[in-house]
Parts: sequence; structure tokens; C-alpha cells
Amino acid sequence: MTGQPFLTTERLELWQPRASDLKAMHAIVLQPSTRRFLGTSAPLHEHATRFTRGAGSWFLYGYGPLMLRLRGSETLIGNCGVFHTFRGLGDDFDDHPEAGWIVAADHVGQGLASEAMRTVLDWFDREHGARRIVCMISVGNEPSLKLAAKLGFTPLRQTELPDGDVVQLLERLPA
Repeated sequence: MTGQPFLTTERLELWQPRASDLKAMHAIVLQPSTRRFLGTSAPLHEHATRFTRGAGSWFLYGYGPLMLRLRGSETLIGNCGVFHTFRGLGDDFDDHPEAGWIVAADHVGQGLASEAMRTVLDWFDREHGARRIVCMISVGNEPSLKLAAKLGFTPLRQTELPDGDVVQLLERLPA
């Protein structure tokens, strides 16, 4: 790989998305143990739309998703970040910075999402000021709900997505 990671942590390099990350990230979200909390399985062309929308958040808003790699490795192990999107979930959620994280199944439970998101949120607060950030997590995804609480997110409301998945909407208010 060329260039430098956007952010680093003790164990991770966080890179801005590149076209070459598309298929590797799609493979991660297709893993059954990961997919169970992400709604219905999306074919590559639908995943590409989501992926490019996230990458476009960097251009339009100055923040977006970051691709996770273990330090010194080229292998993609997930993504995380604060991005901007419109999901059609209402004024209390849409058009606000949104946090999210996905870690490949074989790296879950190691604290990597926590390590990455703490670094991202610190960067976001420094660069964009303390702002309200929203988050969406599938009901039943207890590890992510616990992480969200540790990151300062509190419940906003539950809603049902078009695919029938029930999600908890959360918010992190400025300190």
C-alpha cells in the first residue's frame, strides 16, 4: 500500500476508503456471524452504493468511514467512523453525523472496535467540534450496544427498517 494511514492506534491503522477496499469489505459483511446484525445480505452492486456513499461523505462533509487494518498489515478487517447519510429515519436521526463500526468475525471480541472508535471520536471532536452524533444498532447486538454506551451514546428510540430489522437509534450529545 502507498500513502499513510489517516489515524493510528496502538494496534490499528485507520485508512480512508479506496476503491480496492470495496470487495474486501463486502466479503466481511457477507460473513454470516457479521451479517446477522446488518440486515439482509446485499449483492455487490448494492454494497458498492453504500460504500461509495460513505466515501463521498469525506468529500462533502470532511469526515467519513475509515478502513481498519492491523498495524503493518494490508488485510482489511473492518471499518468504523463518523459519516453523513440520510436513512429516512426522521429529523432526529437523518442529516446528523452518524457513528458506526463493523469488525470481521475473526477479530470480534478483541476490543478493536472500541480502540478504533475512541480514536475516531477524539479526532472528530477536535476537528469538527463537539456535536451531536447518532448511531444505529440492531436490537439484540449486545456487544455493540455495550460499546455504544461506553462511547457515550444513549438510547433515542427504536424503529423498524424497511427489511423488518428492528434497530435501536442512539445519540451522543456534546460534552
